[in-house]
Amino acid sequence: MSKTKFCQGISDISDSYNAFIIDQWGVLHNGEKAYDGIIDCLKELRNRKKYIIILSNSGKRAEENKERLKKLGIGPTLYDVIVTSGETTWQGLAKQDDGVFRNIGEKCFLMSRGGDTSIIKGLENISVTDNMEEANFLLIAGSDAPHKTLLDYYEPLLRVAVRRRLKAICANPDSRILFGNNQSFGPGMIARRYEDFGGVVYYLGKPHKPIYHHCIRLLQEKEIYPGQTVMIGDTMAHDIMGAAGVNIDTCLVKNGLHAGSFKGCSSLYEVDMALNTLVLQHHNVRPTYLVDRMKWGRALPDRKHKKRKLA
Repeated sequence: MSKTKFCQGISDISDSYNAFIIDQWGVLHNGEKAYDGIIDCLKELRNRKKYIIILSNSGKRAEENKERLKKLGIGPTLYDVIVTSGETTWQGLAKQDDGVFRNIGEKCFLMSRGGDTSIIKGLENISVTDNMEEANFLLIAGSDAPHKTLLDYYEPLLRVAVRRRLKAICANPDSRILFGNNQSFGPGMIARRYEDFGGVVYYLGKPHKPIYHHCIRLLQEKEIYPGQTVMIGDTMAHDIMGAAGVNIDTCLVKNGLHAGSFKGCSSLYEVDMALNTLVLQHHNVRPTYLVDRMKWGRALPDRKHKKRKLA
């Protein structure tokens, strides 16, 4: 197995790729503010004509995420397209003509953050019910943790849904969510609890292949292929394993969800040992690169970018 290359910044790998797929939470921002150096890094990539996809397990639609990023200072000129699991879910519910969405029904019980219903906004064929006994399916788009607990609030609802054999769609597979410097359980954990009770869940988003295949199709329209693409993420389970599963190189940032794993590491040896532990915990999938955070790093000379040739 190839060793992970430790990088000072994204400039170390910039010339090796034509496209960058970038996770949102934990890489670009922490839910409250953009990380230092993010704007400059994205500007450098754009100046070098890199194609940038923001890929997020957000239960919100792409336009909602565009507005969120704009408020954090990350404007639409800094990337090409946003792909979210929420957008994929909305499109499936609108058409209801393929796979899990076929004839799914009209009434859903929606689990989201703060009562947010944007994931079904504009869908005339879908209505929300707060009575699980009336629902045709369960839609898990967000978590109200830590205000509502898994044991006291969510589990009683899930037991009713299991008894009624409701199909569940998880529009955000993240198990943990980051708010500032704190973590809470995410919608992915609610979905897995439903499976523990015997429920059937269909996941849309990372690390599952369909959302990565969608990104690949977008890139191929620009004549860019997986071998010319790198995924930058903060989670081994979703970003690194998901991209590796479709043969895309990966770069793990240390300051996101796995920050605690690297806390206290004072030497490259200790960082390598911490990374090896993460790799063993995630089926021996190893990131291609490791960087402290998404920053540009060392300056590169201004030169016309030469497209990477496929082997």
